[in-house]
Amino acid sequence: MAERPRRIALMLDLNWPYKRHASVFAGTQKYVEEQGWESVIDEYAYDSLASVGPRKRLPYDGVIARATKVLHKRARELNLPVVNVWNSSPVRDSMPSVFPDYVASGRMRAEHLLSRGLRKFACLGCRSDTSDCFEIEAFQEAIQERGFQCKTAWIPLTFWQSLKKWRGTEQTIDAWMDGWKLPMGIFVGGDNLGRMVVQKCRERGWRVPEDAAIVAGRNEEVLCERPRPSITSIEMGFERVGYEAARLLGHLMDGGVPPRGPMLLQPEGLVVRESTDFFAVEDELVAAALEFIAKNSHSRIGQDDVARALTVETRTLQNRFRKVLAQPIAATIRNVRLERAKRELAQTDRSLKNIAHDVGFGSSMRMYELFKRELGITPIEFRRQRRL
Repeated sequence: MAERPRRIALMLDLNWPYKRHASVFAGTQKYVEEQGWESVIDEYAYDSLASVGPRKRLPYDGVIARATKVLHKRARELNLPVVNVWNSSPVRDSMPSVFPDYVASGRMRAEHLLSRGLRKFACLGCRSDTSDCFEIEAFQEAIQERGFQCKTAWIPLTFWQSLKKWRGTEQTIDAWMDGWKLPMGIFVGGDNLGRMVVQKCRERGWRVPEDAAIVAGRNEEVLCERPRPSITSIEMGFERVGYEAARLLGHLMDGGVPPRGPMLLQPEGLVVRESTDFFAVEDELVAAALEFIAKNSHSRIGQDDVARALTVETRTLQNRFRKVLAQPIAATIRNVRLERAKRELAQTDRSLKNIAHDVGFGSSMRMYELFKRELGITPIEFRRQRRL
């Protein structure tokens, strides 16, 4: 008689149409199909487990869930493996978990806005959303390391649930924006909140991105791409979260030892759109140089080429870069190439040789050396971290 395939429950709040729900589900299904398991959507898995008597077989071999206290308690009583994928879970520190690395994504957002020449910053998030808290703290630290400050505002997680909360949230956002000194670099936790901030900027007659460069949310395309301006965001890799959660569950069902802490997966990369397509530098010479670098970084250009294009002495331009951006021209060119290479590695299957050539490194060995020096990992390791 053939052995029954493993049967796992998925408790992922799929009624919410967000990537952190649906894409996690898609990732679990990829692994489930590879293993020949059976998966069951059961948003009340804890209740299904509650009816299990001492002699009755468990309905599931394991559970992947946005874990609640009651699920954790019941699964522990039954010695049933559970993997949590909800960063704000009240039991996140008490059970095996898989999350995107929100500290890494927070720093990524800051580095992107800093690369645009911005020197004044603001954050908006939901204090009861653990993901927002991790990202904003990392964003603030990255900004402060460069000697700048960040004006932060917090709103309720369920700000849309009542008219009173909605109006209160609008007042909080208005008061937060009243303190801005343009141009600003802004990080907003949610894609929907990002749209609200864009609308508020329009109401004030502020331009996006010239006055307010905004990076928001976790790349919900419907909210990010329309209406214009489209909003820069980060692809967090939630499908990988689901895949790795299923892999970890398999390890636990085999009797494996749970990891000591949550498994953190690097975000796939920044998706740059119109809301940050701008260099906020008051120095016209440096701004022109940044625009030239952005358009030509794929070519074999160096500091002399940039200066020649602007008909200025290299030493003069170098001094202006150090004064305005606190870094030399060569470092700026290198950072632009690294950012583009990271996007290509995360979002395409192109060869390292072709990517290195097209972003301006010249050779895959040169790209390898820079990734090891700047990031501490190889391009292949970077790609592997951001793919299934």
